Amino acid sequence: MEAGGTACRSGREIAERADVVITMVPDTPDVEHVLFGSDGVTKVLSPGKTVVDMSSISPVATKDFARRINEQGCDYLDAPVSGGDVGAKAASLSIMVGGSQETFDRVKPLFDLMGKNVTLVGRNGDGQTTKVANQIIVALTIEAVAEGLLFASKAGADPMKVRQALMGGLATSRILEVHGERMIRRTFDPGFRIELHQKDLSLALTSARQIGVSLPNTATAQELFNDCRAHGGSAWDHSAMVRALEIMANHEVGSSTEREVVSRS
Repeated sequence: MEAGGTACRSGREIAERADVVITMVPDTPDVEHVLFGSDGVTKVLSPGKTVVDMSSISPVATKDFARRINEQGCDYLDAPVSGGDVGAKAASLSIMVGGSQETFDRVKPLFDLMGKNVTLVGRNGDGQTTKVANQIIVALTIEAVAEGLLFASKAGADPMKVRQALMGGLATSRILEVHGERMIRRTFDPGFRIELHQKDLSLALTSARQIGVSLPNTATAQELFNDCRAHGGSAWDHSAMVRALEIMANHEVGSSTEREVVSRS
């Protein structure tokens, strides 16, 4: 490969060659397959090596995976990320890590190549818990931005100028900056797919039931994503949650801006 990497055909082959094995796949069963499947990492994992899972998966399953890896004399970190494709390309991801301080210190130089905000938040599983919290906040902020811009647009204001004004006040956020623009310009190619964010919210709602916490707005956000999927949007960027609200309002956020462009032409 051009950057000097070596392609391997399986997790088993990677574990034979590397001291640190990093996984990043879509869901909990995928991690389990890569680590413990018939041709998985643990088939040849030797004592002293380290497994780092950077997927976004179940905190409960993560604790079990860590235990099984530790039983083979190896260390385990759960290290999910936030920042999307933009953060990945810019090596500016936020990385939330669960595991021992010693293992974290050893692997941190690798994390520093991928992210700018790298934090050891606690024990195995705590990294995944932090990522679930992140996804709750992101989903609810997307919903808030969508409602605000939809309200402004339907009331007749230019949503792009409204967004610009809000960027200077307390309502400002990275989501208003990036996803607000997506909503107005109708650029819903992922990005981060709705179906993946739904998976994360399912983890949140399942965990909430287990620990006895009510997450009413998270449940609402999940239903809005369900509506998008019902209209063929499972692969839309998660900023397209606005479409579910637009259907109910019979109005698109970008339509007032489009009318202004037409009137000037």
